[in-house]
Amino acid sequence: MERGDKEQENLSRLEQAAQQTADPKTMQQKATKGPEEKLRFSLRKKDVWWTVGLAAAALLLFGIQVLINWRLDWLDVPLRLRVMNYVKGGLLIFIMLTVANVIEVFLIGRIPNRVSRFNLKRIFRLVVVVAIVFVAISVLFVNWYAAFVSLGLISLILGFALQMPISSFIAWIYILARAPYRVGDRIRIGDAHGDVIDVSYLDTTLWEFGGEYLWTDHPSGRIIKFPNSTVFDTPVFNYSWPLFPYVWNEIKFQLAYESDLEFVARTMREVVEEQVGDIMSQKVKIYKHILSNTPVDELEVKEHPVVHFRVSENTWLEAIVRYLVPPKEAGRTKTRLIKEMLARMNAEPDRVLFPKSNLR
Repeated sequence: MERGDKEQENLSRLEQAAQQTADPKTMQQKATKGPEEKLRFSLRKKDVWWTVGLAAAALLLFGIQVLINWRLDWLDVPLRLRVMNYVKGGLLIFIMLTVANVIEVFLIGRIPNRVSRFNLKRIFRLVVVVAIVFVAISVLFVNWYAAFVSLGLISLILGFALQMPISSFIAWIYILARAPYRVGDRIRIGDAHGDVIDVSYLDTTLWEFGGEYLWTDHPSGRIIKFPNSTVFDTPVFNYSWPLFPYVWNEIKFQLAYESDLEFVARTMREVVEEQVGDIMSQKVKIYKHILSNTPVDELEVKEHPVVHFRVSENTWLEAIVRYLVPPKEAGRTKTRLIKEMLARMNAEPDRVLFPKSNLR
């Protein structure tokens, strides 16, 4: 009796979990947050030594500053002030680097969402670099008017010479704000297909899948880099967008007209139902919920696998089954389904006539 009660309790828990998973609002909220990971925060030796080294450099510069105040009275006043200004600037820069490293390791490094953590690190490092440049300019140019004039001329010259990098940097801000793709997404942009592994200030790096030597979605072993500015004039196809990271896929078989079409449709549908049926029905509910919040009329989207027949260009019929699958598992899922479908249909050679059967 106790064993039966435990099994009943486990079944009720599974049903509750399935209901929560099937709730479109719950799934949409989870998808909006982005891919979460179980964060295992560990302090690396490199981070510790880097922080200690920056702090030691700041203390060294502070000691030099004290030494100059006490022991370098014999220097000329203008030279002494200039040296003191350089030392103060260097001390401030090392303090900023130390504080920035502590914030990046102990605060940003604890964010569980890896995409948010990656983007926040990029933005934070850019802010730190801008602050350091500001401090360096204030140290080198005591006359602020001359400094701004010099920077204005330099910016004007660089603006003409570096139009593409500047455009790519603006595109990086656009990618962070509008998120046409994020790190970890599988995308197609132009002729490039791959998983996004890095979005830097000027370019994006893809880990290519497929390619000219492969027809599956297996990684090709190559990387693809393109300027961020490409997103301004090239459509981006995102297969992993957070609200619905799934795609529809199809499997086709050529059959003779004499085949038992009802048996073929039932077999293909049953195989897909066994493999992806429950997950597909849950995800299609989410898809319909997303469509209901848009001006687009709700399309005829089935929550279960559907089999269609159509006349092929030759003398055969095509049996097509459509199902839902995560894009990164499309190849493995299709291979598994084809093997199982062929095994069941080949077991009934009188009811399923493939092209090879007609040649006997």
